[in-house]
This record gives sequence, structure tokens and C-alpha cells, in this order.
Amino acid sequence: MVINMKQITDGVWPTMLTPFTDDNKIDYEATERLIEWYIENKVDGIFAMCQSSEMFYLTLQEKLNIINFTIKTVNKRVPVIASGHTSFDIKKQISELSHITETGIDALVLITNILATEEKTDDKFKKSVEEIINQLPSDIPLGIYECPHPFKYLVSPQLLKWCSDTGRFAFLKDTCCDIDIIKEKINSIKGTDMKLFNANSATLLQSLQLGGAGFSGVMANFHPELYVWLVHNYKTDIAKAQKLQEFLSIASFVEYVNYPECAKVYLGSVIGMGSHTRRPFESKLTATNKVQMEHLRNVTKLFTEAL
Repeated sequence: MVINMKQITDGVWPTMLTPFTDDNKIDYEATERLIEWYIENKVDGIFAMCQSSEMFYLTLQEKLNIINFTIKTVNKRVPVIASGHTSFDIKKQISELSHITETGIDALVLITNILATEEKTDDKFKKSVEEIINQLPSDIPLGIYECPHPFKYLVSPQLLKWCSDTGRFAFLKDTCCDIDIIKEKINSIKGTDMKLFNANSATLLQSLQLGGAGFSGVMANFHPELYVWLVHNYKTDIAKAQKLQEFLSIASFVEYVNYPECAKVYLGSVIGMGSHTRRPFESKLTATNKVQMEHLRNVTKLFTEAL
């Protein structure tokens, strides 16, 4: 069967949040508003189930419900990809991935640390990938996600080349945050169907100039329109792109303040989303943090108007 790799287009792929009600249930009305907000801001695709979605704190059925709801709401306006396998047992992973594949997503994204398990070796990663490929439908494109939780397992340029040579992979969400390594990774997959999407704001412009395909990071939950502009205009307006890159780099410090709660507070007055999260924190956002979210919204508006 032929794999449709063309669904993985260059551009911005936000890592979708999961809105919750105050009583800890999935808020589908807010989820619909969030999806429409992504599309209104001209994102190129949606990563519908990932760490930003709090996938480690969702049941498998909740994950499937969210993915199905996203696909239905998007209605083919942009492609939808998803991850969601959080069991370390390979048989359970394959079961989870099979259910996720059946939703009709455009690509299935594999989590590197789950594949490598506690062994954290390339051999273990390869063995897991081979077993998964043999068990899943042969016509669905695959992706790789260097998820930071529960530990970070980065794919080397050599291992990335191995993945691309299988002919199954089209997407890498890169979280190494090191432009020299990113350069090596991009070079290792040149001429293949695989594309590198940087999750790190500070190195985004450099990665694009080196041949990266775009952005897939948490900051697209704050101002996706600015990332969309940068990814699609950095070649034609170099001076403006550099100024925007500097702002995006500094603004991205906010992701270290109780994410994803900070993003939900930021979006509260934008789309009407509650700040409840299932991710455990030692403390909630402070009053000062909430003022900072308001100030970030105001500065974002200034940049958006200027562009």
C-alpha cells in the first residue's frame, strides 16, 4: 500500500492542549474553540495528542475521544497527527497505537523514550520500532517525538537516518534545543520524506535556514500566528524575521512557568478556557504570573499588528 507522506506539510503544528472543567472532566466546548482558534491563526496541522495534551494523565478512552473529536471538528481543513502510547510494555503499546491508528489520523507519532524504555539504547529503540511497524497498518505515515517526560531520549542523526531509511517516517518533533545537533539531523534526512519540526523557539529561525520544515512546540499555544508568519516569511523579510525571532526567544521563557497551566491562563480571556490541569504542580500560578500572561498577550497583539 502507498503511504501518503504529503499530509505532513511544512509549517506550524501546535501541540494541542486538553481543556478541563473545574470538576476534572474534558471540556469539549473549550476544545472546539481551541481547535477553531488554531485554524483561524492559519496553522498547518495539529498535533492532537502529546505531552501538552496531558496524555500521561488521560485514560486510553479519553485519548481516543479527544482525537476523534479533533478529527471531526477539523473536518479535513488541516491534517491531524497524534501520539498517546504511554505504556512501557511493547504489547500494550501496540494495542494503544492500534486503537489510535483506527481514529483516522493522518500520521501516528511514536514517543522515543517509551520505545527505548529504561535501557535507553539505540538497539532497544530499533527493536521496538521494528516490532511496531510489523504490527501496524503499512499505509499510515509515522512520526517521532522526543518527549521530555518521563525522561528525554534524543534520537541521534545516525538513528534518525535509520528511521528515514525504513520509508515509514515523515515527521520528527525535535527537542534537542541544540542548533549544531539540529544541523546534523537535517543533513542526515536530506532527500528523504522525513521532515524536522523544531520544538525550540530560540533556535527556530536558524533551523529553518538550515532546511528545517517548521515549528511544533508549546509556544504555538500562546501566539501561533507569530510562528506561522515567521515560518512562511523568513526568506522574504529577513530583517523583520530576525526581530520577531528575538521576541519569540525571550517570550518562550514562559513555558517554564507551570506549563500547561500558564498556557490555559493565557488563553482564558482569548477563547474561554479554564486553567484546570491534571499535571501535578507543587504550587499554582501566582497573581504575578497571571499578570505576566496578560502582558504577554498585549505584546503579542503589538507584534501581530506590526506584521
